[in-house]
Amino acid sequence: MPVLAVGDLDLTYDVVGDGDLVVLVMGTGAKGNVWTLHQVPALVGAGYRVATFDARGISPLPRQAYTGFPRMTINDLVHDVAQLIEHLGGPAHVVGTSLGARVVQELALSRPELVRRAVAMAAHGRLDEVNRRLTAGERQLFDTSVALPAEFKAAIDAILNLSPATLSDTAKARDWLDVLAFSAGPMDAGVRGQLEVSAELENRLAAYSAITKPLLVIGFADDRMIPAFLCREVADAVPGAQYVEVPDAGHFGYLEQPEKVNQLILDFLAES
Repeated sequence: MPVLAVGDLDLTYDVVGDGDLVVLVMGTGAKGNVWTLHQVPALVGAGYRVATFDARGISPLPRQAYTGFPRMTINDLVHDVAQLIEHLGGPAHVVGTSLGARVVQELALSRPELVRRAVAMAAHGRLDEVNRRLTAGERQLFDTSVALPAEFKAAIDAILNLSPATLSDTAKARDWLDVLAFSAGPMDAGVRGQLEVSAELENRLAAYSAITKPLLVIGFADDRMIPAFLCREVADAVPGAQYVEVPDAGHFGYLEQPEKVNQLILDFLAES
């Protein structure tokens, strides 16, 4: 994969297709290639040039740059995306999920000249108390060197991130649990750094009233990590923003209901 030097970060990225640029911003702890299963093929097929990347904490940092885990802020993550868009010849459409949605929202606010249209899935302008305590617990697992058994962690991740509609299907549930168990393991230091970003997020709903770029907010009806009411708050805060809620979808709704999510994104981008 190509590498873009951004300060102390070697940002790894990939670009496929031709046409208007779309940059996809993944959530906490996930590599950019998660988008390649469903969203990248749909966007490329619709005539877009699509960039995916491994965010700060996932892309490598010099080992000497941190002790324990890499320190970063939401502004660092926004700056990294801005640098990538400039490098690729923006402006760009930007699509993000979860922490990536927060990055997209802040980018649209602080660097509007780089953004054409924005899509924020599992969007939030603040975190509720349950999410704050969950994030605190995840950080404590790393800080105390506790690693959950793979099968148990897979089950917890499935409950937190998937819709009951998915888990009620025995075959789908088994497949998801196998994937989640395979990827389970001790938390990486970079992921710990990203969790610290989430823990320090402020309530930005009032600030989002200054966003002027077209924004589509997608909520997932069964999302336990970022409940849909937090998404609606963002849409209500941004003048002219559109809100759509996808049924039978949890926090991984873009993987559970890819056809519905992809069509929403494509229809919105086509409005430009």
